[in-house]
Amino acid sequence: MFSWFKSFFEFSYKAASAALFGILLLLAFALTAPMGSQEFYGLFRYDYLLIYALVIQCCLLYLKLESWAEAKVIALFHLMAMVMEIFLTHPEIASWQYPQPALFKILTVPLFAGFMYSAVGSFFARSLRLYQVSFEKLPGFAHMLLLALLSYLNFMSKFFVPDIRNLLFVWSVVIFWKTKLHFRLQQHSIQLPMLPVLLVLAFIIWIAENISTFYKIWLYPSQVEAWHMVGWGKLGSWYLLLLLSLVLVLKILGQRDPQGRWKLS
Repeated sequence: MFSWFKSFFEFSYKAASAALFGILLLLAFALTAPMGSQEFYGLFRYDYLLIYALVIQCCLLYLKLESWAEAKVIALFHLMAMVMEIFLTHPEIASWQYPQPALFKILTVPLFAGFMYSAVGSFFARSLRLYQVSFEKLPGFAHMLLLALLSYLNFMSKFFVPDIRNLLFVWSVVIFWKTKLHFRLQQHSIQLPMLPVLLVLAFIIWIAENISTFYKIWLYPSQVEAWHMVGWGKLGSWYLLLLLSLVLVLKILGQRDPQGRWKLS
């Protein structure tokens, strides 16, 4: 019983540590909500969130809670996410909107927005190291990168050509069906299938998305008049976005051998 408690504590501690960036952002979303759209000392809420996110990132690097290699991967994901954000918040697309003003922004997107995606990349990168994760029967990187690239492009191309989301779901199941991840707790190796883990993570991010929209960090068109929970369909979007983040992290931070085994470099 005591061993089970120690394992649960270790798992929870590492999970919270890996998700530290995201947890701190959510806390800031809640605490800054009373600021609304008001200006304070020449800056707005979104601007202070940008400064806050930059401070968190610097602290993670300074305290060696995050490596420079991990930061580079996260920065790449950040840039790709910002491009997608700029496209999807364009007035002619308007998939969602940032309802409050900001000085530091690119077109319709406040600069802090990319850090919300960075939090996802940070979680993956730090989880791999903290849990000593390895993979078994991981697909070839060519297949994974193509799936990730098409998933990314489909977020934007679906407004002009048929949405291939369902095809991407099926493809991901086919290539990752046999993939398993291994991690260590209390010196014991634990094995889990990869796909259910991704679904659980997508659900957690969906919860975080509901918290974020509740505090008006961004709003979907149907939430402008009155807030309501984000639709379950967004789970699929987060699942595909998680795949994109995971593939970038796996490609840059680790090595895959010809037998499909992967481990950190």
